[in-house]
Amino acid sequence: MKDDPEVFQKVERSINKKYRDEIWAPFIGAVKRYKLIQANDKIAVCISGGKDSMLLAKLMQMLQRFSEVPFDLVYLVMDPGYNAENRRKIEENAALLQIPITVFETNIFNVANKTEKNPCYLCAKMRRGHLYAKAKALGCNKIALGHHFSDVIETTVMAMFYGAQLQAMLPKLHSTNFEGMELIRPLYCVHEDSIRAWARYNQLEFIQCACRFTEQCAGQDGTGASKRQEVKSLLRTLKQDNPDIEKSIFASIHAVCLDTFPAYKTNGETHSFLEKFD
Repeated sequence: MKDDPEVFQKVERSINKKYRDEIWAPFIGAVKRYKLIQANDKIAVCISGGKDSMLLAKLMQMLQRFSEVPFDLVYLVMDPGYNAENRRKIEENAALLQIPITVFETNIFNVANKTEKNPCYLCAKMRRGHLYAKAKALGCNKIALGHHFSDVIETTVMAMFYGAQLQAMLPKLHSTNFEGMELIRPLYCVHEDSIRAWARYNQLEFIQCACRFTEQCAGQDGTGASKRQEVKSLLRTLKQDNPDIEKSIFASIHAVCLDTFPAYKTNGETHSFLEKFD
């Protein structure tokens, strides 16, 4: 299917029509609701090669084409040490979807896989730093990542169950290490199930978990042994009795009642309700 114009047209048509309510509308809704894009932004769309980032790249490309707000895009692929098959798959999918990628290489996998303590945390931190640095060098003021609605819900539940804190994932944030740079998440309101359905409908195959340390971690159905996969499984079970449970969790992080909490954190400082009780 490489460079097949019929596939490219089908993919865009499916976003505009078949999955308009499930993908295009919530994507546009998030961009507007959270003011993710401003005039004259130059945004690095970060592509890992998975379904989420590839769909994000296509959505941003389509938005740029139709938007009345002028902005520029760079489709940034960081190769942290992919094997030849995964690297080839990313390049073929980008060509198929007519996404003009800019690829740069790092040795992140080699570094992260040599540490015995939290290799995934180190890998994620290094990835983010390299992406910010490359994007800024290319004149970008924002990077766009493919975190979606399901990531937001799972992160919120994981923080409470395993991190002992109520913590969510913001749709955008300022970089603390790269002045003037922002991170945005335009898929914030798009469900992962919709992304999977879109990929299946178009017969698209994307890379899965490409890390050498955890190559066995993720199958097509998202099963695995991590805490995130445990939460995914739990949510699937809960949805059988309450189909709207994820919607309720999402709404709850937009309606936090601080007056009912005995303590909270802001700007890294912990505050108690006792400070204002008397």
